[in-house]
Amino acid sequence: MNSKEIRDFFEALQLLEMEKGIDGDYLIEKITNAIVIAVKRDYQVTDNVNVVINPESCRFEVSITKTAVQEVEDPATEISMDEALKYNRHPVEGMPVEIPLNPKQFGRIAAQTAKHVIRQGIREAERSRLVSQYQNKIYEVVPAVVQKIEPDTGNATVEIDKNEEILFKNEQLPNDNLKEGDHIRVYVVDVVNFERRCFLKISRTHKELVKRLFEREVPEIFDGVIEIKSISREAGSRTKMAVWSKNPDVDPIGACIGPKGSRISAIVSELKGEKIDIVKYSEDDAEFITQALSPATVTAVEILPGEERMCRVTVPDNQLSLAIGNKGQNAKLAAKLTGYKIDIRPESGVMTEKAHEAKEAKPAEEAAAAETESAETVAEAE
Repeated sequence: MNSKEIRDFFEALQLLEMEKGIDGDYLIEKITNAIVIAVKRDYQVTDNVNVVINPESCRFEVSITKTAVQEVEDPATEISMDEALKYNRHPVEGMPVEIPLNPKQFGRIAAQTAKHVIRQGIREAERSRLVSQYQNKIYEVVPAVVQKIEPDTGNATVEIDKNEEILFKNEQLPNDNLKEGDHIRVYVVDVVNFERRCFLKISRTHKELVKRLFEREVPEIFDGVIEIKSISREAGSRTKMAVWSKNPDVDPIGACIGPKGSRISAIVSELKGEKIDIVKYSEDDAEFITQALSPATVTAVEILPGEERMCRVTVPDNQLSLAIGNKGQNAKLAAKLTGYKIDIRPESGVMTEKAHEAKEAKPAEEAAAAETESAETVAEAE
């Protein structure tokens, strides 16, 4: 290689380092290894290959070291005295002779080997960089810009930090209706690292998305004055969140709602109108269950004995439907929030037809949800 070609080579390295964010020393190490492999294959040598790549001095040298001998027995490691004169004016028998090589002489197979190893090294470096970059985003909410929507699947390609990621349809809110150019926030569930590439597993249906949004909007949560104890969510429809304040002078519910509802309205807007119930956490299980069933009024809570966490709740007759909720939603979210199985009964002991239908719909809905989840799991596995 002439001086111009060597300069071009090092400029290309700098460009790769800037564009891909790959460490220059790492690239040089991979290229050195590739050249060693190429020389060994093309020249049938073993461990006597020398490669010097120094960007500071613009040195790019490749050579093979062989021992000068009168009679060559192993061409891979030995060179005749007559041949050694080409590289050393005064060769000494038994001493090493350095044979410089021109990379242009490597041949087609050697060049292909070098190119393959270099490309593989760059891919590995880029993947390592992405994994390192992505690790800081796990369990966080990050901004994303919608690039395109697949018409057949509804999956959205979004851009996060100049990288394209897939927001699958089942991880979108039912009322998202995403369009190209939309700015949204997504929750990073995990980093998936495959052999060829790594990518983020992102979601807008995960309950932790709501928690992170409140941490951003409510300084008291971010500072640790207010603690989010638990969250239950039916994405796109309704969320219940239990909060508790370490400072008795700070109202946890009021702080989360904000002046004139400014804090919670920003989150509801991000979640496309999803309803959010904020309730006060209590270490008294009966009181916590009462709060969790709001906006319904509860007259009595009986914690049932046994290892399984179960309770019986009594509500006024006119509050039964509200306590159970549409298709059992309020009761189901309250159960997830508290960790109790909740049996809701009216004070009169007689359930209206409407309330009975809502209560019956709850187990059927849970079974359907379980069946859907199972089908999605199978689909993902396939």
